[in-house]
Amino acid sequence: FHPEETDWFPDSTMPAIALCILKEAARDREVELASDLQYALNFEGRDLTDPEAYRHLLPKYGVAEDGFYQKLSSDEYRDKAFREFAMVQQLQVTGFPAVLLQVGELKFYLLASGYTDYDTLKTRIESVLQEAS
Repeated sequence: FHPEETDWFPDSTMPAIALCILKEAARDREVELASDLQYALNFEGRDLTDPEAYRHLLPKYGVAEDGFYQKLSSDEYRDKAFREFAMVQQLQVTGFPAVLLQVGELKFYLLASGYTDYDTLKTRIESVLQEAS
């Protein structure tokens, strides 16, 4: 890596705003949305600081381009993204990937931080759900 040879600098603000917009359109597909953004960044090499990086996802999630791009530059959705940043900080999430399960309005369980295999994650989810019921 030669940082002196590039002017690109990663910034999670725009992806967070985009995720807020897309989550509104597809509330039951949040994990899939996050996965698509990670795939776009890490596999396809898309620059998620470029508004055009999201255009290919809009039809998949039934989001109109005009509305998406208006929201992407709006203070309202920027504020939503920053509230999510604050919540993640309050929950003490320090790395990626992290899996949290919300049980009740104010109770969260950290189920995984870093790679966690499916069986382990499934066992943890079942344990928390059993404890919560």
